[in-house]
Amino acid sequence: MRYIIIGAGAIGATIGGRLAESGTESVLVARGPHAAALRANGLRLTTADGTRVHRLPVAEGPADLGELRPDDVLVLAVKTQDAVTALDTWAAAEVAGGGTAAQRLPVVCTQNGVEAERLALRRFDRVYGVCVWLPSSFLEPGAVEALCAPLTGMLHVGRYPSGTDVTAGRIAEDLAKAGFEAPVVEDVMRWKYGKLLHNVANAIQATTGPEPHPAKALLAARAVAEARAAFAAAGIPVVTDAEQSAARDGKIVPPPGVRGGSSWQSLRRGTGTVEADYLNGEISLLGRLHGVPTPVNDTLRHAANIFAREGLPPGAMSIADLTVLADEAVTRR
Repeated sequence: MRYIIIGAGAIGATIGGRLAESGTESVLVARGPHAAALRANGLRLTTADGTRVHRLPVAEGPADLGELRPDDVLVLAVKTQDAVTALDTWAAAEVAGGGTAAQRLPVVCTQNGVEAERLALRRFDRVYGVCVWLPSSFLEPGAVEALCAPLTGMLHVGRYPSGTDVTAGRIAEDLAKAGFEAPVVEDVMRWKYGKLLHNVANAIQATTGPEPHPAKALLAARAVAEARAAFAAAGIPVVTDAEQSAARDGKIVPPPGVRGGSSWQSLRRGTGTVEADYLNGEISLLGRLHGVPTPVNDTLRHAANIFAREGLPPGAMSIADLTVLADEAVTRR
């Protein structure tokens, strides 16, 4: 199979680069200065094993590849706020032998949150979810870091909305060859909802900085408590903390030091958008649908979006000020 990585950022480029190292064909899809850097200098991928440069094919869209191949796998690795544009672009691409990508090819969703799979299933016949545990950084064109060891990351793979099949197994085998642990699971969304409990804190890190602080942990715990209440009201099953620890402990160990996560990186790169609508916003949506108050998540979503729209630098807000805003939102309920 050939993997077309739609969105060669921190996650996409790490997966594409690692696949290439293991001898699996992959193509990086990128735009602007990042695409130019990848074409001119290759992908500079730094992992716990060191830095390597990969000279992979680079495309900006389906037209750069001509007809897609029947053995292609589309890996959707853009942020969720960019998913509709990417899905529409690639769904209509023609596949050799007839038909479109939406009709004939699998699309694999690697986003944080749980919305990308739903967006994909509106367009594609075959959709797969991946729960991504892959701490990585993308801060400059052409360069990505993924420094965990002994494994680069863990990628639970399954059909959406549930189940497994031969394709899921083949994808998992290729990922395992590339240095990831890739369990095939019947209930991939249960894992993704569990990951979302961690991701609701992304907005705290983005707005107040990645450095640990007791007040940040307390605010994050309040956001998680709202999320758990919303999941319970909606009847959504979630993996337990014990299941997650058993799966990851000792396998994905980050290096010493503090690094910013995906939302912090979006602000650092000045992308103008952030994924809070699909992280904290997912909790807000469930709360409104099922009568569960979510003022902390409402506040975090709002604050992160202001930072993105106004181009504010990550970490420019104090945790004290952010907590005051959350407290005020609670009082207004």
